[in-house]
Amino acid sequence: MALLDWIAPESGLRVEGQGVHLRPPRAADYAEWRELRAASRNFLQPWEPTWPADDLSRAAFRRRLLAYARDREAGAAYPFFVIRSSDEALTGGITLSNVRRGVAQMGSVGYWCGRPFTRQGHTLAAVRALTEFAFRTLALHRLEAACIPDNGPSRRLLVRAGFTEEGYARSYLKINGVWRDHVLFGLMTPLSGHEGPDEGVSV
Repeated sequence: MALLDWIAPESGLRVEGQGVHLRPPRAADYAEWRELRAASRNFLQPWEPTWPADDLSRAAFRRRLLAYARDREAGAAYPFFVIRSSDEALTGGITLSNVRRGVAQMGSVGYWCGRPFTRQGHTLAAVRALTEFAFRTLALHRLEAACIPDNGPSRRLLVRAGFTEEGYARSYLKINGVWRDHVLFGLMTPLSGHEGPDEGVSV
């Protein structure tokens, strides 16, 4: 089976984690996604790019899904929603983006968690699950992540997930309308010679 055949949303791609699972966003998620993002806006905005005026509209959500589909088809990014396994509640999102092949074989990890679900271990479990997906299923060699220096919870999460602090980048990303410095993290695969889907991934 070709890679693009099983990464499509209709294929049922599902990545298992500890108490959570990851799956591609779909149109039916709109109402729950909008409610969670709206309730978490003040909590999330300091750490994210400025939200467009129509960010929570159905039309904007459709545009997100189209962009996600294009990225998946190109093998450039793999966006997931984080779902709590006990009750199928949407807790946040996580994306493997900027996937580079050739001599790089690497990608970047980004995530968000809705305010009602913070400090419950869901995001840490999601990062660990995405790491397994990236290394075992996609056979990447390296993952990168970055966070604002004063975002202590995110820095601690990345360390707990196995990432190593590697450096400091000035004016790295434009967050909430301001170019912000970021701490850079990296993680290399412990695997070698592994090909194809592995445990924890249902296709």
